[in-house]
Amino acid sequence: MICKILLSFICVIFSISNVLAADLIAKGDVLNLQRCIEIARKIHPSINAAASNIRINESRIGQARSGYYPQLTFQSGYQRIAPSPVTIIYTDPYNQYSNTLSLSQTIFDFGKTYNQVQIQNLGKESSQADLQDISGQVILGVKQAYYGYLQSKMSRDVAAETVNQFQKHYEMAKAFFDTGKSSRIDMTSAEVNLSNAKINLLKGENARRIAKITLTNSMGIMNVPEYEIKDDLDYRPFEVSLEEAMQNAYKNRPDLLSTVKKKEGIEKTIDLNKKGYLPILSGNAAYGYTGNDLVMDKTWNIGLTLTFPLFTGLSTKYQIDEARASLDVLKANEDLLIQKVYLQVESAYLSINEAAERIAAGKMIVKQAQETVELAKGRYAAGVGSSIEITDAMITLNNAKMTYITALSDYAMGQANLERAIGVQK
Repeated sequence: MICKILLSFICVIFSISNVLAADLIAKGDVLNLQRCIEIARKIHPSINAAASNIRINESRIGQARSGYYPQLTFQSGYQRIAPSPVTIIYTDPYNQYSNTLSLSQTIFDFGKTYNQVQIQNLGKESSQADLQDISGQVILGVKQAYYGYLQSKMSRDVAAETVNQFQKHYEMAKAFFDTGKSSRIDMTSAEVNLSNAKINLLKGENARRIAKITLTNSMGIMNVPEYEIKDDLDYRPFEVSLEEAMQNAYKNRPDLLSTVKKKEGIEKTIDLNKKGYLPILSGNAAYGYTGNDLVMDKTWNIGLTLTFPLFTGLSTKYQIDEARASLDVLKANEDLLIQKVYLQVESAYLSINEAAERIAAGKMIVKQAQETVELAKGRYAAGVGSSIEITDAMITLNNAKMTYITALSDYAMGQANLERAIGVQK
């Protein structure tokens, strides 16, 4: 029975996912990076959970504000009483009634309610910063998956080009063998290289499919219609200095802002706990009646109550100590986070510069490798070159293209990491 329930639940989840995916992505759509990010912002579970945390804190603000308002209660009672055998008033069971309407209002609590509201407001601001932080994490995940897919797709295309090159070489080697211009070993070697290239193409296609699944998952959806990704893995210079990046990070990072708000909340909590030594002045009033089947008496009262905590078992002291220790923890975590931000920004900045240098070198290497392949083919066609020379040149060209693609991908991912490190939300 439990298995059937779980299976039904999973089917419902998949159905909901299919409906949402169909609304966001139509079959044959070509998605760019910004579209993928927009989809993730709308539907990713992590972002939805963080948004719900904001609503939780908004509710807590309302709960804290309730201390400003009067409390109105109504109490009604009924009893069926069997009299004692020795009573002289009643000889039969009788009914006892009571109804009371009570009103109480805190008049002055030395700012306790105000501090509670301020603490919850800071909690809301912290949760809003947490939402921005989680959104940044999701966006980074989408960017990494997006560029990872483009890298795998370009690598697959290079593998397909390599297969095409080895196919042509095999046909040439076979033709030369059939006319007696080359030995069987040249044809066999070309055939082996062609088979290996086809195997690499299969691996590249499988890697592309896995990267596509990873991208879909990073957007927070599954079971989407078939879609395509725009090919825009290009070199775009990132014009920002390291000093500017550091300043932007310390100013814009939402996790730093969240920590600051949490720290302010703890400071307010210390102030609130200190007010535990102070009294509370409240007013109260009540109106009602009590009686039985024969007599009904109306009652009312109005007054003030001053509640002074003379001794609470030192609980207030320990609450203050706990809050101060929590504040020390947050201050230490803030220092640690600042160091982490510095490391992330500088590491991403250095990675971008290194990848940019590899891109420039990679272009030159690809150009040289292409020229080498053409020269090797010409020499082989003229009968002065060898099959091994062509094979080596093709492998070198393949590796050069893969190196260039990796440099492009590393640069794009490094830029995404730097944007995340400085708090860019796009």
